[in-house]
Amino acid sequence: MSPALAFPIPPMLAKAAEKVPPQPDGAEHVWSYEPKWDGFRVIIFRTGSDVILGSRGGKDLGRYFPEMLDAARAELPDGSIVDGELVVPRTVDGHTRLDWEALSARIHPAASRVTLLAGQDPAQFVAFDLLALGGRELTGERFRERRRLLLETVGGGPTIHVTNATADTALAQDWFARFEGAGLDGVIAKRLDSEYLPNKREMVKVKHSRTADCVLMGFRPHKSKKGIGSLLLGLHGADGELMMVGGASAFTDVRRVELLAELEPLRAGEDQLGEASRWAKAIDKSWTPLRPERVVEVAYDQMEGSRFRHAARFLRWRPDRDPASCGFGQLEVPAKYDLADVLAGRSPDGK
Repeated sequence: MSPALAFPIPPMLAKAAEKVPPQPDGAEHVWSYEPKWDGFRVIIFRTGSDVILGSRGGKDLGRYFPEMLDAARAELPDGSIVDGELVVPRTVDGHTRLDWEALSARIHPAASRVTLLAGQDPAQFVAFDLLALGGRELTGERFRERRRLLLETVGGGPTIHVTNATADTALAQDWFARFEGAGLDGVIAKRLDSEYLPNKREMVKVKHSRTADCVLMGFRPHKSKKGIGSLLLGLHGADGELMMVGGASAFTDVRRVELLAELEPLRAGEDQLGEASRWAKAIDKSWTPLRPERVVEVAYDQMEGSRFRHAARFLRWRPDRDPASCGFGQLEVPAKYDLADVLAGRSPDGK
């Protein structure tokens, strides 16, 4: 195997687009489309009994996912390097979907906790590219060939799967709309004639983007600079209770200071203790409560239970909205899909 394929390998990346790129009219297919899996990007290296779970940042995640080491030895060919996504599925209301919180909780420093979670919330791996096989480097091969070899040599076991893919633009657009209910994040488009180019944005990603009007519940100060670090957002449940659903951040240094002065008159009592980190108990999670009088419109991608999966993005203040009218009912609820449906590319009725 080429020394260039030694661990770590930076994964090939994607650039964002607003819509699924179409196939050219009257010509050979250019694109291959896949569901966008929302987990930990991992490149697995397997040589004999040696297995490395290489993260995007170049770390070996093997100690956190011991069950995946055994699965790689059993389900991947010797001398292979496979690019994909590490996910944790969980059954909710009779449907198996991805659980981001359970996946994140697996990164824990205590060996006893790692062992417990490996049995309680075992991970799975969804492969979508093949960089080496039998010690032979494949990064210079076209993606259509790498995909063919991936389908021939990987998958079929209980833990390691191969993502579904299509060259049909209409089907890819349908996947984008339907598969969010299984916890997926959008669609990835790859050029069929592309080589594997580490750290290059050669793929295209189309992610879900939505807006919501939320009640401003409070803020957290910036950890190292003057001003606000994040705005804390809430929505009213069916019983009228205001529940915190996440935060909005990514402000400029100037805007952080402006916001602090702007929101000072809305302070509502002493600072509160927030949710502690899963294992970094020393991290300050305190926050400043504000009178729930302001409404802010934010952009978000997905919900994880009753919270935004990722940080929301501040769009504008909504002085025309009554905070009491901001509830969960405004949020779009995706159809529920099983992980197996997504892997097979089918709808719940089996079509």
